[in-house]
Amino acid sequence: MPKIMIIEDDKAVREELALLLANEGYEPVAVTDFHRIIPQVKEASPDLILLDLGLPGQDGLSLCAELRQDNDIPVIFVTSRNSTSDELTALCMGGDDYICKPYNIPLLLARIKVVLRRSSPKAATEYTEINGLRLNPAKGCATANRLTTELTRNEIQILAHLMAHAGEIVPRADLIEALWNNKIYIDDNTLSVNMTRLRGKLEALGLPDYIRTRRGIGYQICQGGTAE
Repeated sequence: MPKIMIIEDDKAVREELALLLANEGYEPVAVTDFHRIIPQVKEASPDLILLDLGLPGQDGLSLCAELRQDNDIPVIFVTSRNSTSDELTALCMGGDDYICKPYNIPLLLARIKVVLRRSSPKAATEYTEINGLRLNPAKGCATANRLTTELTRNEIQILAHLMAHAGEIVPRADLIEALWNNKIYIDDNTLSVNMTRLRGKLEALGLPDYIRTRRGIGYQICQGGTAE
């Protein structure tokens, strides 16, 4: 039974989430002392955290950053803040997903299942290998030529999506949707920045041409040979 910690200062929302999770077979644990959140997280050792942004004493963004310093517990932000900047910042700070209140219950439950499945012990042993590059999403790394590099969440998602469609031309719009679920408008330059960083890491692994740019169309990983 996965344990899910609720970090939400609104008592009504907290109790609603706890009841919803219990009815779905999860073990809900709610934080009520917001002056010592980190010790409670360590003590409970949850499988997933539902985190609000507006908390007394410490906002959810700084709390997520603090959590990410020494653990990789998946975090889904559940908040009433629906601005593009808040969502993008939350994801960049280490959040695994972002859901706005009032939330759609079936969608929230589906997102929880996806994040839990992605972080399961079984997922840690799963990897994809194409053209000499091995990607392990759960461990957050890629390996080639006996070298390993750590990847950010966005870099993992970009590479995983391209590898899943190896040999095909993947339009930039499809990559943006895959990364950010088409929930918010992302400036096209954001993808370019992430792609540049990813290519730099692949070059350090000895794969400078692993991702081919099809100008005006998108990107491509060529199966059965090195990309041009």
